[in-house]
Amino acid sequence: MESTNEIGGKWKELKGQLKQKFAELTEDPLLLVKGQKDELVGKLQIELGKSEDEIENICEIIENLKSL
Repeated sequence: MESTNEIGGKWKELKGQLKQKFAELTEDPLLLVKGQKDELVGKLQIELGKSEDEIENICEIIENLKSL
């Protein structure tokens, strides 16, 4: 049986893919990037079994490390 993190991850991944498709139709590059981020967060949720908030925190930490 799938955990809530896996289900949430699949939903986030699908939502990201839909945003990307819509961004292509509307030629909106910002929405495309948001969709890519949502898809990545969803995939990480599924693979790591973490909540969306935990994944977002990990992404923020990585962004902060990149700016050092």
